[in-house]
Amino acid sequence: MKTKSLFTTAACCALLVPAFQANAQEETVVVEETAVLTEVPCKTHYYVDKSNNWFIQFGAGVAVPFVDGTNKAGDRESHFTANYNLGFGKWFSPYMGWRLSFNGGSLHFEDKGMKRFKYVNANVDFMWDMFNSLGGVNSHRVFSIIPFIGLGGMYGWDYEPAGEIMGKNGPKHNTWALPVSGGLQLRFRLCKYVDFFAEARAGFYGENFNNIAYGRPVDINVTVNGGFAVTFGGRDYQQYNPCDYLGYINNLNGQVNDLRGALATTAAALAAAEAQLPCPEVVEAEATVVEAAPLMATVRFGLNSAKITDIEMVNVFNIAQWMKENPEQTVAIVGYADKDTGTSSYNMGLSQRRAQAVSDALVNKYGINPDRLSISAQGSDVQPYDVNNWNRIVIFNVAE
Repeated sequence: MKTKSLFTTAACCALLVPAFQANAQEETVVVEETAVLTEVPCKTHYYVDKSNNWFIQFGAGVAVPFVDGTNKAGDRESHFTANYNLGFGKWFSPYMGWRLSFNGGSLHFEDKGMKRFKYVNANVDFMWDMFNSLGGVNSHRVFSIIPFIGLGGMYGWDYEPAGEIMGKNGPKHNTWALPVSGGLQLRFRLCKYVDFFAEARAGFYGENFNNIAYGRPVDINVTVNGGFAVTFGGRDYQQYNPCDYLGYINNLNGQVNDLRGALATTAAALAAAEAQLPCPEVVEAEATVVEAAPLMATVRFGLNSAKITDIEMVNVFNIAQWMKENPEQTVAIVGYADKDTGTSSYNMGLSQRRAQAVSDALVNKYGINPDRLSISAQGSDVQPYDVNNWNRIVIFNVAE
C-alpha cells in the first residue's frame, strides 16, 4: 500500500497541473459552521413489539339479569346462573390494550313465573392499566387494577316461554341487541406468562333483551368472572431514553471538530505544495497500514440488562467487520456498570455478563475466532464517563 506522503503529493500534482495550464490560481476556502443541538427531555419511553404481549383468557362465573318482569307477588326478582368467558387481545403499550371477549350462558328471571333463555355476548373492550399509568411502568407488578369499556353484540334464543314481542309467525323466540358495557378487572401476577384475574362487567341493553318490551327502557346484565390469562412471550416492554445517546452525539461532535482541524491543515499543506511545483520525484515505498477501528466502538445496555438491543448490534457488526479486515489484531472487551444502581458485587457480575454477551455475538453470529478476544469486567468500581447512565456499557480496545 502506498504511503500517505506519496498519495498526498500525487494528488497535489493531479489537481494543480490543470490550474497552471489555465494560468489561474484557485484559493481553497474552509467554511466553519457551528453544529446546533436541540435539547430533548430526558424521559424514558416505553413501547411494545408487534409480536409481543398478545394474551388469551378463559374463565367462568355467574350472571344475574336486571330486566322487566315481576314475580307472582309483584316484586322484581332475579336469579344467579352460570356464565362462561373466553377472550383474546393485546397490550399495545404498558398503559392501553384491547381484547375481543365472549360471554355466554343461560339467564333466568321472573315475570309472573320463571322465564329463561340462552345468550352469547361478544364485546370489543378497551382496557386501561391504571397502576402503570399512575404508579410508573413495572412489568413485574404483582397486582393491577384494569378498568375497561366495551361495545358489542348479543344474540339470545330459546326464550321459554316465548316473550311478548311479536314476529311474523307469532311470539319471537330469539332476538339481537347491541349493548355497551363497562367493568373492572383485578389482575394478579402468578408468573411471567400467567395471571389470575377476577372481573365484573355491567352490560346495558335495549328493553328487548329479555323479549319483553314494557317497563324500564334499559335492561342490565351483570357478570362476575374469574379465570386465567396467558400472555405469549411474557408481559414485557421495551424502553429507550434519548439522553442515553448524548454521549454518542458529543463524541461525533468532537470528531467533526477534529475533521475541521484536519481540513484546515490539509489546506495549508496544499498551499505549500502549490509553491513547490513542479512536483519533485517521489520514491515509492510499501507500508502495511492497519485500518483504524470503527467509530463508536462501544455497546450500550439498558438498566440491569445484559441483552444487546437491535440498535446496539450495529456496533458489534462494525467491530466484527474491522476484525475480519485486520486478521492479525486482537480485541479486549471490557464491561462496565453504573454505580448508582446495584451493589458493587452485583455490578461486577452484571458487567461480566455484558462483556460475555458481546463476545458471544462476535463468535456465534459473526464468526470471529474466540482466541482473538479477551474479556474483562470492571463492574461499577471504574466509571469511564461522568454521566452515570453512560456507564452501562461495553468498550472495545485493541489488545497489545
